[in-house]
Amino acid sequence: MFDFAIDAEDQAILDTVDRMMARHLPPEKIRECDAAHQPPLFMRPIMADAGLFALAIPEQYGGLGRDWRTVALVKERLAYRGELGGIFGVTVSFGIASLLAYGSEAQKRSLLPAIAAGHAAFALALTEPGAGSDAGAITTRAQRCDEGWRVNGAKIWISNADWSEYLVTACRTEAGSTGPRGVSMLLIPRDTPGLAITRMSKLGHHAMSTCEIGLQDVIVPADALMGEEGQGFANLMTTLKFGRSLQAAGAVGLGQAAVDIAVAHAQQRVQFGRPIGKFQAIQHRIADMQIRVDQARLMVQHLSWLIATNAECRRQAAQTKLVASEMLWDVSDLGMRVLASAGYDDENPMQRIWRDSRLLVFGEGTNDIQRNIIAKELGL
Repeated sequence: MFDFAIDAEDQAILDTVDRMMARHLPPEKIRECDAAHQPPLFMRPIMADAGLFALAIPEQYGGLGRDWRTVALVKERLAYRGELGGIFGVTVSFGIASLLAYGSEAQKRSLLPAIAAGHAAFALALTEPGAGSDAGAITTRAQRCDEGWRVNGAKIWISNADWSEYLVTACRTEAGSTGPRGVSMLLIPRDTPGLAITRMSKLGHHAMSTCEIGLQDVIVPADALMGEEGQGFANLMTTLKFGRSLQAAGAVGLGQAAVDIAVAHAQQRVQFGRPIGKFQAIQHRIADMQIRVDQARLMVQHLSWLIATNAECRRQAAQTKLVASEMLWDVSDLGMRVLASAGYDDENPMQRIWRDSRLLVFGEGTNDIQRNIIAKELGL
């Protein structure tokens, strides 16, 4: 039966996150990283020491064996306290989840303990200049050679590629194939010769790097293949629920932060002789913000439970990602209107939340694609 209660162990983990963030990544440090367009990579060993990377890893591979509900709770709390999703979420959803779903036993035994220790981070190298929502249009080519695989192509909009140790890379391994058929996943170390990685400039998520990747005669061994040859697209589809659930959890954390910032401002800002929170127009905006956050949180909790119980949840993952991302878009807009010029100040985190919210409606699959998935799952 579904249970909303946070057990004592999960609460202890969340308390650890709060203490860790207050000590090592307070609001002024978050502003500094955002202004400098630099990920807080110094947090990696600290997060590893706190056991965060080990949460979703089974005990047999050196992890803590917590289920996905714990992982989603942690992602929400990290986002609320100051976005660390670029360090936590991508490695967990595209590294750990991919290895557990279709990695070889040798890959699991080698890499999962390294992730738990904070020594291995992962980026998903999927999107290409001509292959975004249509991932079946992938043209990056991997050909067999004496050393294993020779890879040539280009990727774009790849989060964390410049500092992650491994790239989970979608390549076309069957000559002449089109669409999802003939695509395989290769695990490529970032320091492999022939990789050229360039950071991109973007509107938001300044503390999360985003990159273009060129692959020119990149050679990786035969055992770099993840899963069966030609089944990469199908394998990828089985793990998208993890990324979408964590993106939604992060949206809930950011949304709750926006609500709390708006409440604090409405209590302190005085106009016409009283705090603006006493005006019904402001009250209704903030009430609508909290309602939207709570709706999305319930959907994240339900999806996390479905994942934890190994239930089919393709539709629910699409719905949750869609609702949470559009919630954050709207809530951050309302938050900016409540704060007005105060929210427009670079020193105020509301403007960062507003900027970061713009990505989520098309990251992890555009929301129109999510609607297509939902309709298909309904039999339409």
